[in-house]
Amino acid sequence: MNKRTTAHLALLFTNLFFAINLSAVKHLTNAQLAGPFGINVVRVGVSTILFWCLFFLKPANISIAREDRLRLILCAVTGIAVNQLLFLKGLSLTYSIHASLLMLTTPILIVFIAAWLLKEKAGPWKIAGLLLGIAGALVLILAKDNSGNGNNVLFGDILIIINAISYTIYFILVKPLMLKYNPVVLIRWIFTIGLILVLPFGWAEFTAIRWEHFQPVDMLSISLVTLTGTFLAYLFNIYGIKVLGSSVAGFYIYTQPVFAALIAMLFLSEELTLYKLIAALMIFTGVYLANRQSVKSS
Repeated sequence: MNKRTTAHLALLFTNLFFAINLSAVKHLTNAQLAGPFGINVVRVGVSTILFWCLFFLKPANISIAREDRLRLILCAVTGIAVNQLLFLKGLSLTYSIHASLLMLTTPILIVFIAAWLLKEKAGPWKIAGLLLGIAGALVLILAKDNSGNGNNVLFGDILIIINAISYTIYFILVKPLMLKYNPVVLIRWIFTIGLILVLPFGWAEFTAIRWEHFQPVDMLSISLVTLTGTFLAYLFNIYGIKVLGSSVAGFYIYTQPVFAALIAMLFLSEELTLYKLIAALMIFTGVYLANRQSVKSS
């Protein structure tokens, strides 16, 4: 198997892992075995340990220049603390399909926030993409859906949107660092600082996790969240971007809602209703239009 084929598989599995993550978290929170903040401590903590194990297996320069340390801390705030805390909390309140579709607004936000910071003019395709993406998100947020495992869908959807904004800021902040440092070294430090930041918010829920009630399926769920949905997903994504570039990696994000919908329907009995299909079409089209000009000009 050649390097490019391996990279394509890595990106495909990255999005499959993220999709599985959604249903695994919902399973644990719906069963009241663990709270979202407690799961986040496990997720970030285990991944941090594994990233440092990689360092001890293959030591490399881990120093970060003094002038880049503030940016690194901001990456940990936006990419780990705010992003993952709000994402898991929002996911516990809404539907897996909602969360996966709303996270698709991230590529649209990246185009517009990057354009704003770089003082680039937004063309008609980008504006149309933004409007379609917002409209699709509003369809999800405002729809009346009492079909099952969402305790507070509106609030959960809002948290997912704020999480997407936070992740967008992280993506823009981390990009210059990715060009300067080894990506695995960066991720290791971001997770380490992020763990310190999430501990005060998640410690109470972490200590309240009912480990004694965990059945094999529950242990499998927490393993999927930590090992595949976080650690391997981040590593595979870095590898895919390194070999194929960010544009190709960005294309694979379209597969995540498809995987998430199928898994949620099979294991959580979520319904793929008409309004979700309409919202999906609007958001998919919005992402395509918002990125159309930037792809042509690159």
